[in-house]
Amino acid sequence: MIVDTLRVFVTVAEQRHFSKAAELLNMSQPGVSQHIRNMENELGTKLMLRSPKQVKLTEEGTILYRKAKQILSLYEEAKQQIHLLHEVVTGSIQIGASFTIGEYILPRLLAKFAGQYPEVDLQLTIGNTEEIVAGIRSNDLDLALVEGTVEEHPDLIITPYMQDEMIVVAAKNHPLAAAAALEPADLANQNWIIREIGSGTRAFSDHFLQANGLTAKRSYVFNSSQGVKEAVSAGLGIAILSRLTVRKELGNGELCELAVSGPAMKRELSVIRNRQGSLTLAAEMFQREVQERQQTAEWTCDLPELADHL
Repeated sequence: MIVDTLRVFVTVAEQRHFSKAAELLNMSQPGVSQHIRNMENELGTKLMLRSPKQVKLTEEGTILYRKAKQILSLYEEAKQQIHLLHEVVTGSIQIGASFTIGEYILPRLLAKFAGQYPEVDLQLTIGNTEEIVAGIRSNDLDLALVEGTVEEHPDLIITPYMQDEMIVVAAKNHPLAAAAALEPADLANQNWIIREIGSGTRAFSDHFLQANGLTAKRSYVFNSSQGVKEAVSAGLGIAILSRLTVRKELGNGELCELAVSGPAMKRELSVIRNRQGSLTLAAEMFQREVQERQQTAEWTCDLPELADHL
């Protein structure tokens, strides 16, 4: 079946190795090689350049890889629609999420979705916003939920679904923690704990500092919100984080929110997908679940203090 051969080709292209692809496909390496030879014979061209260390696509192979991904996606969509006739949603979804969403919002949503559609295989990739957007553009991910501003691009469909409040936090014994009210200027010449470049939280922090003309005394970079929280708690500096990520620490007094004057700091959380790809039925059902939870405020079903921020 041509779909099987395309699936083998795509797997080899992504793994860049015949034996690794064979292992993933539960096939023998000669069987994988035969599929590729058959495809090259049918198209009358070389699709892959083989070496002992890796496989590299030719120009023709790159064209086929892009189209094969679309064909496999359409085939999966057709299969899902056929299964729907029998009231069964099956298949797999490659979901991407930036760190804040992937660690603090998405687990609850995935648990509910998995309970409703147990036949769907959910694969989750967590990275910073820049990495997740790249995964959508390359069609490695079907859908993604990201934080912060996503640069408009012809390949992307960007749909905001929720607003996320950002706050300035410090250790409970930090000199600024005792202040009843602070102006943004009071945050100048402080040690700041920030996320890595490419993170939505980092982009928000950079914008806040620039917009208020603030200069950091010293900056410490961590590649996770958990790392930032631990550094702030240890007294290394102050940070801007999503209220979602620090609700427990605020509740138990490990961290405190600095009372900075001015309007509430908010950013958009968005669902993104590739405009050129087609969603499988399972992916469509997942996106619908995201939208329905946004409308009913279920994202924060056990976070009543956040209900006003949706």
